[in-house]
Formats: sequence, structure tokens, C-alpha cells
Amino acid sequence: MSFFLSVLPIALLIYLMVKRNALPSYVALPWIATLVMGVHLLHFHTDIVTISANIASAIVAVQTPITVIFGAILFNRFSEVSGATDIMRKWLGNINPNPVAQLMIIGWAFAFMIEGASGFGTPAAIAAPILMGLGFNPLKVAMLALIMNSVPVSFGAVGTPTWFGFGPLKLSEDMVLEVGSITALIHSVAALLIPLLALRVLVSWKDIRQNLVFIYISVFACVVPYLLIAQFNYEFPSLVGGAIGLFVSVWAANRNIGLAKVENTLDTNAVTTGQVVKALFPTGLLIAFLVVTRIHQLPFKAMMNDTTVWFTTALGSLGTFEISKGLIFSLKNIFGSDVSSSYKLLYVPALIPFVITVLIAIPVFSVSGAKVKDIFSTSLKQSKNPFIALMGALVMVNLMLVGGEHSMVKIIGRTFAEVTGDDWTIFSSYLGAVGAFFSGSNTVSNLTFGSVQLSTAETTGLSVALILALQSVGGAMGNMVCINNIVAVSSVLNIQNQEGTIIKTTIIPMVIYGIIAALCATLLIPLLYTL
Repeated sequence: MSFFLSVLPIALLIYLMVKRNALPSYVALPWIATLVMGVHLLHFHTDIVTISANIASAIVAVQTPITVIFGAILFNRFSEVSGATDIMRKWLGNINPNPVAQLMIIGWAFAFMIEGASGFGTPAAIAAPILMGLGFNPLKVAMLALIMNSVPVSFGAVGTPTWFGFGPLKLSEDMVLEVGSITALIHSVAALLIPLLALRVLVSWKDIRQNLVFIYISVFACVVPYLLIAQFNYEFPSLVGGAIGLFVSVWAANRNIGLAKVENTLDTNAVTTGQVVKALFPTGLLIAFLVVTRIHQLPFKAMMNDTTVWFTTALGSLGTFEISKGLIFSLKNIFGSDVSSSYKLLYVPALIPFVITVLIAIPVFSVSGAKVKDIFSTSLKQSKNPFIALMGALVMVNLMLVGGEHSMVKIIGRTFAEVTGDDWTIFSSYLGAVGAFFSGSNTVSNLTFGSVQLSTAETTGLSVALILALQSVGGAMGNMVCINNIVAVSSVLNIQNQEGTIIKTTIIPMVIYGIIAALCATLLIPLLYTL
């Protein structure tokens, strides 16, 4: 009964969002959160203080995804109003008008690099609007962005899902490296097919065949350095692989290598080098902020994550409010419980880089005060429904994690592991995907299910490194269907009530990804690693 009641909310959520006349996420998610609350009260007999504390915690936690979404919408709205998007559209058309080239450069290589620097759903938030500006269908662009943004995710945000996601397991440095190495290999094999499935959303198989040489030049340009770096480092594979891949992809597209010739219908004659440099300035500044604030070797990351208490005050029964020197706002011991939540004002990619970049770029583009006011007000309006959806999602997630080893999430994980036994390698990645589906994060999925995967590996005698790698791959492929990412990219592209349609399309490549992971785990990896 506990397993049934734990799975029911997830199954019902998927049904409500993919059925005919599907409910939008901002309606479905609050209802599912209410259902989870009812299950806790009536079946698990969770006390009302714990439930209330987790709801309050979700209100604080929701600030992270919603401010990232607001920042991305703000940045993209500014780019449109300032004319930067139009210039970039013409410039990209001038590099190569072939749509496959544009999709691979922006949707694959550029997004690969941004994922390596930041994570947090920023690759789709930055890349998707550029593709939409090139004239691609917004709904299909959202699907492509979600599918493409899977291979680099396990090493996103300078490797956070790998080194931080498995942190509580207290693995040795050599073990973390081995997990990263196997993870990168599985992703690299999947990269032979996944970009093709993503492209198919927007172009025909005929177009893919005609441009196959260029597609694989772009794929290998990202994946080869990514795989090589992962053998000795778990922070930079995606960032460096994406940067190299972007450079090679643009170089090859400029020379029309492996691409079918396409007539250029864009008016590119009016674009000067000066205009292009100016139009690229906000995006370049954005990337610079992301890279500089994410690299461990520079002081900024530590400063922005400094937890040393600067200010503290008691808020009565609500809890203790703290501000750290790194401007981390925390609410601790909520309602007298051990539940706490925080918001990293400087480190969450919202104020820095999105808002700061826009504020710096406003005088550069001489945008009038009236237009600036309109940019901010429309961005706020566009963030309203995502806020409601994400609020529901985070209340659901928080409550499903309540109970430690007896939480709804752990019950699901253990039941899957017990049923499959020695065949767990076939299903392991899908548990990681379930974690990403409801949490919206490869890191959170690894934090949540890492211990389940570890205990399953030790109980069944399977390789710990292999099973944890499959968990990490699953958390990455789950990004294709996770509610937070779908809500985020839909919000940035201003797509209304299409979350169910997106899931129905993206779940197919996600399932295929899991099959590839299982085949690698059973056939390829035993040949290459001493497990």
C-alpha cells in the first residue's frame, strides 16, 4: 500500500498533463501537492508541523528556479527589444543558412558549453530563444532544447551533479573519477543517436541524412574532448567539450563542410562586424559571468557560497532568519523542526548573470526608460504561472522526501531495486530519471537516490561505480521530461499549456537513452573496465 500511494501522485500527474484536454502545470501540480499532503496525513501519519515546515521550505526553495526563469525571460526580452536578437539571427544565417547547422551550433554545441558552466536549466533558457528568433517553431524548439540538453548534464555547473550529488556517500577521489569516467562513456555512446532524435523534431530524416557529416563533426567535436577530460577530471568535461565543439562547429559551418547547400532567405547584407560584436556583447558577458563565478580555482565561487553568518534574527515560531557573508538567505528550524531552506542570491544564476547583464547592456544599446519599464513588467507577468507550477512541484518534492529511509521517494527506489535484483543494471538509469522528473535536477536526483543505488549495488554484488554512473546518466536523461525544465523553457518561449504535449514527445528519446545505458552497462563497460 505504501508503494502504491507513493507512486500514485507521479502517475496521476503524468496522466493529468498528457491526457486529452490536459491540465496546465500550474493547475495540475498544486492539486498533486495537495494529494501528497493527504497521503502523508492519512497513511503515513506525518505530523502537521513537519508538513507545514516543508511547505514553508518550498516557498523559500521556489525562489531559485523562479528567479532563474525571470532572469532568462528578462534577458531574452531585452535582446528582442534592443534589436540584438535580430542582428544575431542575420549573423547566424550568414554563417550558414542551413537549419541543421543552426540547430547543431546553438541547440547542441552552444547549449553544451552553457550547461558545463551553469546548469540550473540555463542552456535551454539561453539557446531556445535564439533558435526561435531564427524562425523555428517555439514548441518544437522547446522539445529539441530539452532532448539535446542531456549528454552534458552529469558534468553541468562545473561537475556539480557528480562531485556534489554523490558527496553524502563519502566516496574516495578515485571512485568519483571512475564514476565520472563511466558516466562520460555512456553519455558519449548515447550522443551518437540522441542529437539525431532531437533534430528530427524540427527537420526531416532526409535533411538529417543530407547533413549527417556535419552533424557528426559537431557531435564528436564536443564528445571527444568531453570523454577524454572525464578520465582525469569531473569538473570541466562539459564546459571545455562544449567550447571546443562550438568553435569547430562554427568553423565547419563557415566552410559548408558536410552540409547540403541551402538558399539564404535572410537579409544578411545589412549586418556589419560592429553590429555583430555589439549584438553578441550581452551573450558574451553572460557567459563570462557564468564561467568566472563557477570555476573553483578562482575566489568568486567561494565568496558567493560563503555561509559565515553576517546577520541573524528570530522570527518567532516561524524559525530563525539568517543572512551570510555570501548573501545566502536562510530560514532555519522552521516551526521548531529541523527543516531549513535557503536562497543563494549571488550564486543562483539569476541576479548574476541575467539581471546584471541586462542592467549593464541597457546604456550600451541606448534603450529608453519606457522600454526598460516594459521589459521588466512583461517579464514579471510572464513569470506568474511558472511560479504557481513550481510552487506546487516543490511542495510535492519536499513532502515526497519527508521520512528519511521511509520517505515516499525511498520506498519507490527500494521497491524497484528489490523487484529487479541482479538485473538492476537494466533499470538503474530509470530510477535516476524518476529523481530528475520530479526534482528538476540531476544533482538532487543523485543526492536522493545515490544511497539507494549504492546499497542495491552492495546487496546484489554489482559494481558500485557502474551503478552510480547509471544513476548519474539517468538523472541527466530525466532532464528531458522533468517538470521544472519543461515549465522553465515553456515560460521563456511564452508557450501556453503545452507541457503534456512536450512530455509525450520527449519521453521517447528518454526511454531510448535508458536502453542505450543498459546496453553499455551489460556489453561495453565490462570490456573496458575492471569492475
